[in-house]
Amino acid sequence: MLIIGLAGGIASGKSFVATEIQRMGAAVIDADLLGHQVLMMDEVREKLVIEFGTQILDSRGSIDRKALAALVFGGDSDARHRLRKLEEITHPRIESLVKEQLRAYRETGFPAVVVDAAVMFKSGWNKWCDRVVFIHCSEKTRIERALQRGWTKEELQKRESNQFPLDQKLRLATDVVNNNDGVEPSLAEQIRALWVKWGLGEKKTPQKSTD
Repeated sequence: MLIIGLAGGIASGKSFVATEIQRMGAAVIDADLLGHQVLMMDEVREKLVIEFGTQILDSRGSIDRKALAALVFGGDSDARHRLRKLEEITHPRIESLVKEQLRAYRETGFPAVVVDAAVMFKSGWNKWCDRVVFIHCSEKTRIERALQRGWTKEELQKRESNQFPLDQKLRLATDVVNNNDGVEPSLAEQIRALWVKWGLGEKKTPQKSTD
């Protein structure tokens, strides 16, 4: 089973690439979704409240992800320290779930699995991957897409400053696709070309997902 990691800037199109590779017959592991699951764990909630206080809870006593994000991406002098604390609590648990899903997909016979994780390099998960696809997208286009999501340019830049630098992601990638509209062949075409390049053949029908 080929393990494919995704890399790129925020709003570069990683989710679209993951979906296209899934259409070719791969399974997908969404680390962001697993992160949401981890925040629902009682032990994680308790540790985060001890670290950050009840200000991160919503009216039901659950983790308010927007309030938590405001603390760790706030841009003040202590934000990076708070982000490190959050990662120390959550990343080992997310990693455990990613590995668990990788084992399950290997057993069910998928030809490939995509690991979609913003912290791919920061957490060292690229070491598990046979291929790492970097999605190249201009900053202008990414800002436009972030604005459409309701983000500000400043919020995107703050979040991206806490990720692995884009030039280093590109250098560590094994494959590159371009997602600048109207310049290159369609992203779907580029993904199909990679599928063939990786020796996975044409589109396959996957077995039932273990999700």
